[in-house]
Amino acid sequence: MNAEFGPLLLFLLGGLTINFQLVDGHMWLGFAHFEIFLHVLAVLIFSVLLVLKVDGFVTGISWWNVFIPFFAADGLSTYFTTIVSVRLFQDGDKRLAVLRLFWILTILSLKFVFEMLLCQKLVEQSRDLWYYVVSK
Repeated sequence: MNAEFGPLLLFLLGGLTINFQLVDGHMWLGFAHFEIFLHVLAVLIFSVLLVLKVDGFVTGISWWNVFIPFFAADGLSTYFTTIVSVRLFQDGDKRLAVLRLFWILTILSLKFVFEMLLCQKLVEQSRDLWYYVVSK
């Protein structure tokens, strides 16, 4: 690390210390611990694929292939949420089942649409992608 940026970095990071625990993520997002682990693993694999793509180590990989971990994590999380909601519905907790299903599917749908539009933007490299967003 460069000596002139060291103290600045420590100052910035020192002011941003947050005591974040897995329970907080569960309470804020509504995801189960397994789902949080699944999405963290997807970010890790995506990061490796992104570095391979950007640095040119693998030439035949497309942007759609780079985003496969996110798509897979979204699909598995949707499947897991459906199973949990069905179990809650069978156990008689219908309100919690519907609220959980609605909340998680809303978050995952918004995330999926963002990923699709980002992939489309990276593949086409055009400036007028806003037209596709407005028209659809």
